[in-house]
Amino acid sequence: MQNNKLRMAIRATAAMAAFGMAGQAAALDVPTGDWETSIYGFARLNASYDIDEDTATSTQAGDFSKINTGAAEDDEVTGHLGADAKQSRVGIKTVTPEGVKILVEGDFRGSGNSAGSLRLRQAYGEYKGVLAGRTWSNFNSFVGTTATLDFDGTAGNPGMQDREEQVRYTTGPLSVALEDPRGSLGAVSAPTTQWVIDQDTGTLAQETVDAAVGDVEAKKSLPALTARFEDSNDMMSYSAAAVIKQLSYDTGTADDSAIGFAAFAAAKFNVTDMLSIQGAVNYSDGANTYVWRTGDNYYGTDGYVVDGDIETISSYSATIGTSLSLGNGSSVNVGYGLAKMDWDDAESDYANSQNQLEAVRSQTETNQKVHVNYMMTPVENVMLGVEYQYLKTEEVNGDDGDANRLMFAAQYNF
Repeated sequence: MQNNKLRMAIRATAAMAAFGMAGQAAALDVPTGDWETSIYGFARLNASYDIDEDTATSTQAGDFSKINTGAAEDDEVTGHLGADAKQSRVGIKTVTPEGVKILVEGDFRGSGNSAGSLRLRQAYGEYKGVLAGRTWSNFNSFVGTTATLDFDGTAGNPGMQDREEQVRYTTGPLSVALEDPRGSLGAVSAPTTQWVIDQDTGTLAQETVDAAVGDVEAKKSLPALTARFEDSNDMMSYSAAAVIKQLSYDTGTADDSAIGFAAFAAAKFNVTDMLSIQGAVNYSDGANTYVWRTGDNYYGTDGYVVDGDIETISSYSATIGTSLSLGNGSSVNVGYGLAKMDWDDAESDYANSQNQLEAVRSQTETNQKVHVNYMMTPVENVMLGVEYQYLKTEEVNGDDGDANRLMFAAQYNF
């Protein structure tokens, strides 16, 4: 029995620490009559030191899109320090006498203020297995993730790793949901020429505008359908999910639609009471906006429009890691993740246009990340951690770049 409790504690701690949620069980109860109400959250400082170029974004997370590639790696400015408290969080949850659960939660990663602005993370109600509102996508799991100080996590983590508006029904380990769909479409513009005024001579001159991969506004007509099965036993935890959605556009003069889908499987194995190995695999065709850290940083495009037709893009990703508990709330975690987009069809479609082909080949193809950290709990409800990260990104044309960085975090839960 004691071993089972320890295993459960390790699972919960690793999953919650992966996204800075550790210790939220220490909520503050609020007297509200027959309602069971509590306030929870944490104050958190994140600090980073980028050894190479500055890749930090809000919460000091590493941003793949900020990594220099190709020749830009040669003369980059190195050594950058930053810190913020934007990951700090507050939430309120209550359960009515009738059994209705209501939760509203926010953090300070919103834009509009350099110190951080309040943004809505979750807001939902739930009764007898039916949930309506905004919460973690049903195409998502924390099974298979390795604890990290980086708020944006690791490439290859299972599913979307984000929250979405939805209506969900859960029975036992199975849950199905209709969600507000996500979609991203691109198009490769042809090179054009235009007349401009030469600033030196004041005369008209022709200027060539290179081809580029731009956005096409995707139309939402149907919800995304998601299904997930997640369970655990003494030796392991496991999760599998799928999403299917419509991908479409309509300009008024041209339109098309396609079906996109994605799936993942994740598992965590308890090798001993103190050591675990966890990982996940993801695959998508036309639903890369549901595969974490594809594309430039967060999500890749689902497809592109060529000659009026939508061509879907596929991707795959995976992560593997290990966690060793040292006792007394201390742990060492090592993780690796990879996410890769398949642009081969786009290269074939634009093989006869060198300019457009170069635009396709400038797109991000692969993101990889390695992290090693040490986390400790010097006193109840306090977490301190230090982490080394190695990030690498590569474009379709082979240009690549990497970055080394350090992170520190201090989190105080209530």
